[in-house]
Amino acid sequence: MIAIDRMTLGSPPAGFSFARTGQGREGEWIVTSDTTASAGKAIEQTSTDRTDYRFPLAIHESVSAANVDVEVRFKAVAGKTDQAGGIAVRLQDADNYYVARANALEDNVRFYRVVKGRREQLDGANLKVTPNEWHTLGLRAEGNRFIVSFDGKKLFSATDKTFAGAGGVALWTKSDSVTRFEQVKMTVLP
Repeated sequence: MIAIDRMTLGSPPAGFSFARTGQGREGEWIVTSDTTASAGKAIEQTSTDRTDYRFPLAIHESVSAANVDVEVRFKAVAGKTDQAGGIAVRLQDADNYYVARANALEDNVRFYRVVKGRREQLDGANLKVTPNEWHTLGLRAEGNRFIVSFDGKKLFSATDKTFAGAGGVALWTKSDSVTRFEQVKMTVLP
């Protein structure tokens, strides 16, 4: 579990580096106060750049694994183009990774592979993603199998072998999404 409660308000989250897939401005990631967060603080992507093909990443610096189970609570706070939050795994660089994401404007959860900066959907589910409420998103990567869960329920599984080796884990947003993240849990699997 990432200790967001120990991070400094108004500063970039400690232990993360930042990148962007696509065009537009870099993301702006800060630690913010949120009385609805379990520890009273959350990591927030605050940039409202509306570039459509823009995916800010906050990459956790201490995890690199092929097999990993990641779960995060997120809240879509604002965004006119998008209100999305996600988890990237097996991140090779800003243009090559897998991502599970939920979008409150589209009411869906999708699983993509991003290869050379191009996003390809592998699976998805349509369901209500309420804005300004905390939701739990999970992504388990084990071998060539990926399981995506939302609010504690398994939604779907997909198989792919594009990225088989170890890679980073990152928080992910899209376009002008102002999204908060908390309770980030990462478990490296055998």
